[in-house]
Amino acid sequence: MTNPVVSDLIARSNRLGADPRNTNYAGGNTSAKGTDTDPVTDRPVELLWVKGSGGDLGTLTEPGLAVLRLDRLRSLVDVYPGVEREDEMVAAFDFCLHGRGGAAPSIDTAMHGLVDAAHVDHLHPDSGIALATAADGEALTRECFGDRVVWVPWRRPGFQLGLDIAAIKDKNPQAIGCVLGGHGITAWGATSEEAEAHSLEIIRTAERFLAERGKPEPFGAVVPGHEALPEAERRHRAAALAPVVRGLASTDRPQVGHFTDSDVVLDFLAREELPRLAALGTSCPDHFLRTKVRPLVVDLPGTAPLEDVVARLRELHEEYRAEYAAYYERHATPDSPAIRGADPAIVLVPGVGMFSFGANKQTARVAGEFYVNAINVMRGAESVSTYAPIDESEKFRIEYWALEEAKLQRMPKPKPLASRVALVTGAASGIGKAIAERLAAEGACVVVADLDPAKATDAAAGIGGADVAIGVAADVSDAEAVAAAFREACLAFGGVDLVVNNAGLSISKPLLETTEQDWDLQHDVMAKGSFLVSREAARIMIEQGMGGDVVYISSKNSLFAGPNNIAYGATKADQAHQVRLLAAELGPHQIRVNGINPDGVVRGSGIFAGGWGASRAAVYGVKEEELGEFYAQRTLLKREVLPEHVADAVFALTGGELTRTTGLHVPVDSGVAAAFLR
Repeated sequence: MTNPVVSDLIARSNRLGADPRNTNYAGGNTSAKGTDTDPVTDRPVELLWVKGSGGDLGTLTEPGLAVLRLDRLRSLVDVYPGVEREDEMVAAFDFCLHGRGGAAPSIDTAMHGLVDAAHVDHLHPDSGIALATAADGEALTRECFGDRVVWVPWRRPGFQLGLDIAAIKDKNPQAIGCVLGGHGITAWGATSEEAEAHSLEIIRTAERFLAERGKPEPFGAVVPGHEALPEAERRHRAAALAPVVRGLASTDRPQVGHFTDSDVVLDFLAREELPRLAALGTSCPDHFLRTKVRPLVVDLPGTAPLEDVVARLRELHEEYRAEYAAYYERHATPDSPAIRGADPAIVLVPGVGMFSFGANKQTARVAGEFYVNAINVMRGAESVSTYAPIDESEKFRIEYWALEEAKLQRMPKPKPLASRVALVTGAASGIGKAIAERLAAEGACVVVADLDPAKATDAAAGIGGADVAIGVAADVSDAEAVAAAFREACLAFGGVDLVVNNAGLSISKPLLETTEQDWDLQHDVMAKGSFLVSREAARIMIEQGMGGDVVYISSKNSLFAGPNNIAYGATKADQAHQVRLLAAELGPHQIRVNGINPDGVVRGSGIFAGGWGASRAAVYGVKEEELGEFYAQRTLLKREVLPEHVADAVFALTGGELTRTTGLHVPVDSGVAAAFLR
């Protein structure tokens, strides 16, 4: 980064974007005008640097900026064909670009280029949108700011809005910015510091105005029975509801879920104005593009029997889909993109909290964050006036905008396991860790379950942030511990689609030295543990109605009669038959159950490191460090098996290419003829 104008712009953007009071995630844009040297003419050229399409101010870097020649951008005014054809101007921005690389120009580029100010900020603060969506927003803006901030009536983002703001700024030289009806704020300045100061002045002044002028309970009184349940009860109920809600929200396409039970959400859900305000929907384009036109609201108290809530959810979901289809039909034109799905993105359950959904965890989480923004906006608007979002027809024009559709079409193809949630037991090390890493790399959200919660958390952190993986404690021999691990998965991601029974241990002893405790321990962890995990997984998958995969990491020893191995071999045979039994039972629910039979996985294996390796090496009369090579030499392929090879097999079974395969055991042993399936 060589140009100081760009350095200042990035720093300002990051500061503004770091505070959620200023703007939402990926919302708003900033810009700076300045000069640089044209490498073709070696002469100064006036440029506009502006945050590109899809970027986030808080994490913006130079590659996230679009760079345009200011003379060419401003010349577009002379060829502008009018508001009816303003969408054509976005394509024209590409002919104004300067240099190689950089981000694609966003729809708001005209606002930044046409306004006669060196630095411009367009932001979506809750306080600013509250004034922008108030029924008498123009009068309130004047009362709040005097003539220092001016009102711009609602207009869909685009070239004409840029012209509108430019004209209003020219007519109001005293103004530092404007409130955009139904949308947000824009501020400007002669320097980067001045633009930032003006942005913060508008936001903080609006906050103070709402706090001082607003009434104390804008959402009305608390509805008896709709108060927040105690935390433990609330989260237990949320975990029970999550798979049902996720299944409903995934009727058209699979979704990942996110759960929010913040005080802001719980208070809103408890109030008498909830039905009216929720039905009005959100207003700021960034909000409803993420949250859909309105949420689904459960109309039962938090204390209602769980089965009643589930039944009501199913009824309300059918009503929601019908209403959304009618909304589409009311406003669609022959040129409109096809309906993108009629399921809700936001589901509100009084006493419990908010479920939000998206194609991945980040999208689901951000949708929830945007609805919290919308709650704050509604509170502010209702405190000083009446919340009056933009018309439904305008929402449709933006939701099904050709430019928005083009943006969606440009998105990269999802990874094979995108939108799937996987839980892997014994995943803090060895084979389990390799499986968790591979599933995450293929797009899945992963729950790393392990007996040691600290190691599980560390392993999950190594895979990625909480939008990718979480670590949970799981003693698979304890039914309640297993249920608790699955509850954590449901709260984190909405449910579970793919479960890998990998937790295990082994004690190598001849029959006469094998104790009852040796036998019980291995059967508790692997035979009983796999049963408990599969039972809980099946319950959730059946409630979701989305099918699923259960994979058992069994062993070559489920078939091969190895020496000094009675307890381990017997429990692996138990696991192998569980695969067959459950494949037959769960098939009608579209749940596929398959197994993998590894052998000789020495390097990276928690079992071998825990003493099993030394025991097996002693049995075969080789050094422990040579055990992997020993195993390899007795195979047909003469190649050592590593944890990642087992992970490859798990992905092969679950990645979408073997959709008609269930009840199968896949050997991953480099070829052990005595363990061939017969």
